[in-house]
Amino acid sequence: MRLLVLCGAGIRGDDNLQSMLVGTVMRKIKSRTWKKQRYFKLQDDYMTIWYKSKKAGNTHSTFSVSDLEAIREGHQSEVLLSIADEFPADRCFTLVFRGRRGNLDLVAESAEEAQSWIRGMRKLIENLENMGEREKLDQWIGDWFKKADKNHDGRMNFKEVRDLLKMMNVDMNEHHAHRLFTMADKSQSGTLEDDEFVLFYKMLTQREDVLRVFQEYSADGQKLSQSDLGDFLREEQLVGGDIQQHAKQLIDHYEPSDTAKMLNAMTFDGFLMYLGSAEGSIFNPQRRGVYQDMSQPLCHYFISSSHNTYLMEDQLRGQSSVEGYIRALSRGCRCVEVDCWDGANGEPIVYHGHTFTSKILFKDVVNAVSKYAFKVSEYPVILSIENHCGVEQQRVMAQHLNHILGDKLLKSTLDGRAPIGLPSPEDLKGKILLKAKKIGGLEESFNGMVEDSLNGEISDEDDVAEIDDDNLHRESVRRRLKKSKQRLSKELSDCVVYCKSVHFSSFKHSRIHSKFYEVASFTESKARKHLREAGAEFVHHNSRQLTRVYPTGFRTDSSNFNPQEMWNAGCQIVALNFQTAGEGMDLNDGLFSQNGSCGYTLKPSFMREAEKRFDPETPQKRNDYQPVVLTIQVISGQQLPKVNIKEHSIVDPLVRVEIHGVPMDQAKQETRYIENNGFNPVWYDTLRFTIHTPELAMVRFVVEDYDKTSKNDFVGQYTLPLSCMQQGYRHIHLLSKDGTCIPPSSLFVHIRIRDLE
Repeated sequence: MRLLVLCGAGIRGDDNLQSMLVGTVMRKIKSRTWKKQRYFKLQDDYMTIWYKSKKAGNTHSTFSVSDLEAIREGHQSEVLLSIADEFPADRCFTLVFRGRRGNLDLVAESAEEAQSWIRGMRKLIENLENMGEREKLDQWIGDWFKKADKNHDGRMNFKEVRDLLKMMNVDMNEHHAHRLFTMADKSQSGTLEDDEFVLFYKMLTQREDVLRVFQEYSADGQKLSQSDLGDFLREEQLVGGDIQQHAKQLIDHYEPSDTAKMLNAMTFDGFLMYLGSAEGSIFNPQRRGVYQDMSQPLCHYFISSSHNTYLMEDQLRGQSSVEGYIRALSRGCRCVEVDCWDGANGEPIVYHGHTFTSKILFKDVVNAVSKYAFKVSEYPVILSIENHCGVEQQRVMAQHLNHILGDKLLKSTLDGRAPIGLPSPEDLKGKILLKAKKIGGLEESFNGMVEDSLNGEISDEDDVAEIDDDNLHRESVRRRLKKSKQRLSKELSDCVVYCKSVHFSSFKHSRIHSKFYEVASFTESKARKHLREAGAEFVHHNSRQLTRVYPTGFRTDSSNFNPQEMWNAGCQIVALNFQTAGEGMDLNDGLFSQNGSCGYTLKPSFMREAEKRFDPETPQKRNDYQPVVLTIQVISGQQLPKVNIKEHSIVDPLVRVEIHGVPMDQAKQETRYIENNGFNPVWYDTLRFTIHTPELAMVRFVVEDYDKTSKNDFVGQYTLPLSCMQQGYRHIHLLSKDGTCIPPSSLFVHIRIRDLE
């Protein structure tokens, strides 16, 4: 069937893919002792990998190439490293999935076979990434056809179509479904095949909402002339610049009909393609790349930061893994946490102290950081060290840092002179900074005043204080406080330059005594207290130096606090549990999805200038205070994913829009819910928000399945900064709980942002 074989001839003729279609036996590895043979095979759609056990009857598993993020060759996971003595690297590879799904570690029978699968999979991933919107839609239609064609005869009878509608989240009466079926069955064979099914799908997905807009601007109701399209861009999309030129570019790019192109016109199909594209989406494409000034001091940026980076699950029994570092860094995280303890054989280990979480070697963490630090962003990475090691193993830590990181480790000030302020992300490109305790200050290292070893407190005071504050483990705290007067090794201390961990006394004390390179850490509860009692002081403090905020010790389930309240105070290093999906990570992903996803976002000017005295509690007192009114008309939804496992249940969707910002701006409003329609619900509901500090506001769209008896089920979400929003008619491409795409699920909205008069 034409639909299903979307890959070009180049892909179909590829030798590696040909052998993948035949299939091969490989070992699936879960641990040193769990190594089982599985038969792996690429399906004819060139999109699905199918595998099964040799023994387990008919049960099999599948995954889609679109679920894959990367292929790693060799011993590049802890599991494969653990069996390195048994299977050579050239036979091993790891499939890394998007989101939080576990990796698949495989060992092929030979190096040639491994290479064949590695090259083939990479080709498929690349092919998918290069697919246009139209091809993706065809791919999606083809997937549905396969699911519905139960008897695999390449055609679909009416019963199969009825079952398909249920699967697709469509509640349609039998009569209407039959009418569409008959209209699409051009050959009058009583079944739909190939093009007939595409026609049926098109009738099913007819976008009346978009058609209304199209006809409003079309002079003849059939097409948009270049001038019609220009009017639409100016009046609705609020596009500036050379509008006619812009209209012509859109026609050239999105119009499928050559005849219309010759007439410099856009058909309804082209209009739909434009509105469904990145240009027609809610996120302003001009804010996608690095567009901010990257030459300001580090403390002028919000920095994407991870807490307990080594944990993959909860804080008490969870798996510690180097994978946690790889995943965080691959998501643009620029500050990772390393909890170091004395280990066996003189090797420091990383784990969550005094718990049952598993342990990993410090040197393995440093290796992973070295390898992945700059794959997605060239801007600096901060290693936040929580050091519980004795002097001997601190020396070993310093050796590993120096040996493994080499020139990447920042060991001295940039120009070799005593500095007067923090360098910028631009200055520090490709560098890894250590945040830890330091003997003396930066100045002494220029006067040669540091003795070989001085007393220094090792256990981060903030860590001890956290448990103390929260009245936990009184006894173990006393024990640890006694031990905390340990010595600091000069070798490790010398690795700390611009990020010296210090204990925080008060804002007044900091104003008089603190140095720009000193970093204080607060638990979320401590930070909240300071925020309530002295918001403007906190913002002022953060205009001069770095602050780290991390989750309270009570969050043993690795849940997250809302990072927005900390950003409101200008805190730069707001550390979240990257392994835990939900509102906190949605906001983090949303804030850092701009500026090249580089992990650094410039704070608004009123938070960078010490004399501005911005207080998040009273934003209206700002000199350049200009509130805005955000009006969102939620028009419709498209192909929302099914959330309920029950065969015949269909989503009752509602949309909630949340504003996260300064306390005055925190707000949420909802549309009505639409009964039994996850396929193409229509609302036309208008929500209005007044926003007092638009520069800090984040907007989160959440789709839920309404349930009157219990908590609504999550369907999808999308979060972005208000400053990155495009106005006019826009599609919002929804993300899953994990922050991964769920095409072609979307919302169609109309956005207006106006100054409040």
